[in-house]
Amino acid sequence: MIIQKQYKFYAAHRNEELQDKCRNLHGHRYGIVCHFDVQRTGSYSTLFSDFDDKIGPFLKDFYDHGMLINVNDPLFATLKQHMEIHGEDLKLREFDGPTSVENLAHQLFTEITQMGFDLVRLDVQETDTSVVCYDRNDWERDNEAQVFSKSKPVKATS
Repeated sequence: MIIQKQYKFYAAHRNEELQDKCRNLHGHRYGIVCHFDVQRTGSYSTLFSDFDDKIGPFLKDFYDHGMLINVNDPLFATLKQHMEIHGEDLKLREFDGPTSVENLAHQLFTEITQMGFDLVRLDVQETDTSVVCYDRNDWERDNEAQVFSKSKPVKATS
């Protein structure tokens, strides 16, 4: 059986490798739809709160109103230096590659799977008209290709 849960968060990013408007720092209201495979063992399979209690706080703590940034982007070093000089603690969600919606889908799929959920598909909506549908096969191929070979996803908070 598939259970579907939806979440939203706001984040800034830029695609520094592109030569178009997306190279500029900008933000999105990301929408994600998680599709979980669950096994029915009685009158119900899983409480929706089982997902919400882990995923909601995780997204709030590590993504919402933060900045997705490639650690190889020259802006990253500038922001880190700014934080040190001015004592600011900006919420930077570090990526070991470009912060494309495809790479965001990979990272979120990894993190949600590490929470112990059997995630089979993740839809990531970046704009009103643009959605990436990322499934377990995509995730396994990206892991085999070591898309984020250096990444160290954080564990979910309880």
